[in-house]
Amino acid sequence: MSGTAKAEPRLGGRGPGPGGAPAGAGPVEGVWRFPVPATEASVPLTRHAVRDRLLAQGLTGVRYQELVDDLLLIVSELVSNAVTHAAELSPEVVTELSVGPARVRVSVEDGDPYRPKALENDTGRTGGRGLLLVKSVTLQAGGACDVERRGEGGKVIWASLPVPPEPAH
Repeated sequence: MSGTAKAEPRLGGRGPGPGGAPAGAGPVEGVWRFPVPATEASVPLTRHAVRDRLLAQGLTGVRYQELVDDLLLIVSELVSNAVTHAAELSPEVVTELSVGPARVRVSVEDGDPYRPKALENDTGRTGGRGLLLVKSVTLQAGGACDVERRGEGGKVIWASLPVPPEPAH
């Protein structure tokens, strides 16, 4: 594995072409996977790779800024949790990005079967609020998030956010 998070197109993932997505056309759909080693350095690598893919899919400009910011925060928290808590059982972490016409979903998969829980806000703790933050950001944006077990013993933590509607003219 290299030190970069490279997108592996999946399920027909495609780019918008050399000129980008047409203005006002909405995001270009597709699914991409970003496998990385379960190390701290993978957090910013994955965040940047996801950001670059979101922008390449046409999620640019004021209309999508809050969505992109929320997704990047979620990716950072989920990948950070995976490399912090699951690295011993999972040498690789895989982030999947799915862009659809109405929703964008990010998920992080690791090989640790432990199902994490969002901790309540405890001002005495210096950490442990990542999933609480993900849940809060997701719900505030009108989305959903959950944890699912994988058949191989690991888990997938995902968040799905709505794509903002086109502004009325």
